Amino acid sequence: MTALKKFISGDDAVAEAVRLVSPDVIAAYPITPQTVVVERLSEMVEDGSLKSEFMHVESEHSALSACIGASAIGARTFTATSSQGLLYMAECLPYASGGRFPIVMMNGNRSVALPWSIYGDHRDSLSQLDSGWIQIYVEDAQESLDMTIQSFAIAEHQDILTPVMINLDGFLLTHTYELVTIPEKDIVDSWLKPLENKLAMDFDNPKNMAFSSQPSDNTEFKYQQHIAVENSREKIIEIEKSFAKVFGRSYGGLAEGYLYEDADFIIITLGSVTGTCRSVIRDLRSEGVKAGLIKIRFMRPFPVKEIIEYTKNAKAIAVLDRDISFGYEGAVFTNVNSALSRNNNISLKMNYIAGLGGRDISKDSIREIFKELKEGLIKKPSKTVKFLNLNVETDDNINEEKDNIPQHKSEGVLLWS
Repeated sequence: MTALKKFISGDDAVAEAVRLVSPDVIAAYPITPQTVVVERLSEMVEDGSLKSEFMHVESEHSALSACIGASAIGARTFTATSSQGLLYMAECLPYASGGRFPIVMMNGNRSVALPWSIYGDHRDSLSQLDSGWIQIYVEDAQESLDMTIQSFAIAEHQDILTPVMINLDGFLLTHTYELVTIPEKDIVDSWLKPLENKLAMDFDNPKNMAFSSQPSDNTEFKYQQHIAVENSREKIIEIEKSFAKVFGRSYGGLAEGYLYEDADFIIITLGSVTGTCRSVIRDLRSEGVKAGLIKIRFMRPFPVKEIIEYTKNAKAIAVLDRDISFGYEGAVFTNVNSALSRNNNISLKMNYIAGLGGRDISKDSIREIFKELKEGLIKKPSKTVKFLNLNVETDDNINEEKDNIPQHKSEGVLLWS
């Protein structure tokens, strides 16, 4: 297979993937850090390299509404958003999934107000986990391109017919430039089957769409949605294997394990921080520390079996969350902890809240996490949720029995003398 290599950003990589797929309709409304995606797509439509209907709409709500309408008549559709824009779409998200419209949407992960921030964390997309969309999180620009292409195959599969949201960390991926392999369009055309939506409007086979239901039958509609996402697990793996056979790249399915087989201590990640964690783990391994990693790629469907399998030999795990459900814990930790509730071998499970509003997560911070996991096996901490790199005096990480002990900070987590 011939391919072109380009030095491009994650946003550009998504746009290139959409060009290769050539959706019938693109609905565009710009919002940082997603704007570059729709800018590039508008340029491609203008210069003729992309044959799509490009719709300039007045809001994010309108963008997804336009995709729903186009998808209802069997069109392949794409849109993109971020942060407050995704929240503005929130009313439409369950409409799209409940109507079984196979829309693909890119989300540039960005913190939500207040306070205002254009920088990235996962609070926008994770707040919509229950909207019925399949959610994918990528690590770099190459995975962004490849998974955008695969997203159409996943969403449009006749056994799935569920919208897909592909998430890129704002600025860390959307605006960082990397060398990306771009396949030939005719290869993509031969791999990705034309959309055939059996649920789309059809004059020869009329059907009722977007209707109301009664308490006597509503549960059955929701059950069908649930089963479609549950059953998508096997299809996702099949699609990735097919993609790998043609394009030569694969990413481990719903979750990817790294040096986990004999690991005593495992960190679980989502998105771009995975690469930093891998680097730290390689260093720790050279120092004799049995550290490992699990990269979650799909938050829906959640990789329950993979999480259980990859942690079966671990003594302690840490979940690195760029999200917080105020008053409780991070959404990723909640899901992981639920999956691991049946694993009694793990003595310690910790949740580290980090990178909110785009704050850097340093290699030293990750080292400190592994250090705390090791120390926590000897003396368990009183709290399982900790914030990394806080710059204020706080009780959040305080052992209640040590309120009067002087506090000091490391480059990583808050520590105690």
